[in-house]
Parts: sequence; C-alpha cells; structure tokens
Amino acid sequence: MNTTFCRQFFSPRMLIAFLMGFSCGVPLLLTSSVLQAWMTDRQVDLSVIGLYSLVGLPYTLKFLWAPIFDRFTLPLFGRRRGWMLLMQLLLMLALVGLGLTDPGQTPWLVALAAFMVTFLSASQDIVVDAYRREDLTDNQLGLGSSFYVNGYRVGMLLAGSGGLILADHLAFSQVYLLMAASLLAGVVTTLACREPQLSRGAPRTFTEAVWDPFVEYFSRENALVLLLFILLFKIGDQMASTLSTPFYLALDFSKTEIGTVAKLFGFWSAVGGGLLGGAILLRIGIIRSLWIFGVLQAVSTLGFSVLALIGNSLAGLTVVIVLEQLTGGMGTSAYVAYMASLTNKRFTATQYALLSSCMGIPRVIIAAPAGWVAEYTGWPLFFVGCTLAAIPGLLLLPRVSAQYRRDAQ
Repeated sequence: MNTTFCRQFFSPRMLIAFLMGFSCGVPLLLTSSVLQAWMTDRQVDLSVIGLYSLVGLPYTLKFLWAPIFDRFTLPLFGRRRGWMLLMQLLLMLALVGLGLTDPGQTPWLVALAAFMVTFLSASQDIVVDAYRREDLTDNQLGLGSSFYVNGYRVGMLLAGSGGLILADHLAFSQVYLLMAASLLAGVVTTLACREPQLSRGAPRTFTEAVWDPFVEYFSRENALVLLLFILLFKIGDQMASTLSTPFYLALDFSKTEIGTVAKLFGFWSAVGGGLLGGAILLRIGIIRSLWIFGVLQAVSTLGFSVLALIGNSLAGLTVVIVLEQLTGGMGTSAYVAYMASLTNKRFTATQYALLSSCMGIPRVIIAAPAGWVAEYTGWPLFFVGCTLAAIPGLLLLPRVSAQYRRDAQ
C-alpha cells in the first residue's frame, strides 16, 4: 500500500498537474492587484481603477465559449494539448502587450490588453481543467486536484507578492515581461505531456457541443441537488474569509502583523492542507473526504469567534489563520476533485466550466450583505453564523454520496 501511495504521489501526472496549476495561477493577479499597484503608481484616478475589476468577467463567464474546446480539435498536438499550447502562447504575448502599455497615458488601451489577458487566462483554465479530468483516473482525481490547486497558489504568490517586490526594483513593464517568461513552464509541460485518450467520441456539431452538455447534466438523477451542493459546500468558509481582513483590523492588529502571519503561516498552511487533503483523498476516496473536510472547515470557522472573544492576541491570530487555511486547503482539494468527477468526458470543458462558475457564485452573492450582518450581530455571532451556514451543504452529503455510488456502478 505504501509503495502504491508513493508511486501515485510522485508520479509524472502529479508534476504535470502542479505545473499546469502554476501556469493558470500566474495571470490572475497580474490583472488585479499588480495592475492596480501599477495604475496607482502612475496616478490613475481611483474611480477608473475600480472599473478595472470588470476585466475579470471572463473568469465567471467562461462556460459561454467552453463548447469551442469540446467541439473543435486543432491540427497539431491533439484535442486538449493543441488548445492548451495555443492559449499559453497567446497569453504570453498578451502579457507582453499589457507590459508595453502605459496606464497613465492610455488607460483604455490598458483595459483592452488586460481583458485579453483574462480572456486567454480563463480559456487556458477551461482546457487545463478538461485535460486534468481526462488524464487522471477517478482514484487520482483528489491527489491531482490538490497538486493543481497548490501549483495555482504558487503561481499567484509569484505574480502577486513576487511581482510587487520586483516592481520596487524594476519597471512594471519589465515585471510583466518576466511574468510572461514564467509561463514557459506551462508551454514546456504541454509539449512534454501526453494527450489523454478519448474514451467517447467528441461532439460532432457545434450545436451538439453547446446544447448537449447541459441536457446531459440536467437529465441526470438528482442533478439539481448536486448543483445545490456545489453552491453550498464552501459557503460558510467563504463567508468567513470575505470579511477576515476587516475583522483582523477591527481587533487592532497592524497591517504588518496581518500580512506577515497570512503570508508566512497562511500560505504554507494552505499548501500543506492541499497536499494532506490529496494524500487522504487517495486513501479514503472523495465522498468520505468531503464529510471529514467539510466538518473540519466548519469547526475551524468557530476559531474566528473565539479570537473575537479573546481580542488582540498574535498567537491566537496565528492559530486561527493556520487552522482556517489548513482545513480550507483540504476542503478545496476534495471539492475540486468532486466537481471533476461529475463531468462527462465528451463535454469535459463545458461542464467543468459551468460547475466552476457556479462555485464562485456564493462568494459574489454573500460579499454584499456580509458586512451588514457582521455589523448588526457583532463579530462573535457573525462567525457562529458562518459555521451554521456550512450545515446545509453537509446535510446534502447523504444524497450526494448515494448518487456518487450509483454513478460509479
């Protein structure tokens, strides 16, 4: 058993998942926090900077063009690798183009270049998600998803923290050139990996590629229940994290304390949680992991309530962040693996894009009223409410589990 586990853990497929996650994680912050820093440096009006958040819309709407990647196969490298390579090369060019613009002189040209980066980045996400689902066996999905998520986090860390640090020593245009060059890791990985075998035929018409993925999914037994589970499983965790920074500041922690603990302990706890979650998934499977990690996520959220009662305690802050990030990383591994398991391999790109778009809906919806609720109830009760919000998702798990077993037969 130990030999089998080690062989899976250190297999080339896991390295591919990690490097592809890295390639997907790098562009995300280059069109948000890093770009905002660049625009602030060039004294762009704050109202204009706020509008730039709209360039991130492709990440939530990617299911609209995902059928293209299911329907059509490029002449070289196969159905998935061909599209991956094209999107990665175009993404590198788009980042170079964004780096050559000037936010102070041509802000709308910057917006167009940033939109192209997010569109191509979201397209890369679509194809990489499809590749991962088709390349990994059901037993490998959990561990592979954890490697992908951790690679994504490392890519975000390089682009976000690394990009801002480099910007103190280099021009922002040079920073973007370096970040574009870092995506060569994804290009090399795409060239070196193998094309997944297609067990079932691809859609034969574009209408079939657009319509059939939705018909196939919603014709399943308990389709709406499974979709509701995806919406609810991490809602408590998301509610808590939405206001975590204002909460820490309300307890009079300094920005330096928050940043240091979050970066030093939080990041590595999330990475460790992802790897630990993937290892456990490989041993006990997706459904049992969803049960265990879901409960751990909910319990860790109570730590915020305890910290609210304790007050300003750096040790308490560290424990809360470590537990929240550790259990969140574990939960995300199982969550992403479960979503991948729901897809039909004929329509992997479209169905996974739809499900992952749904995953982000609660975070958007709860962001607006969360502040009002916290203000009305106070921090301790707010985080108790976040813990209770995890219960509906857990209550759906028996039906999710039963359906998973039936689908596996």
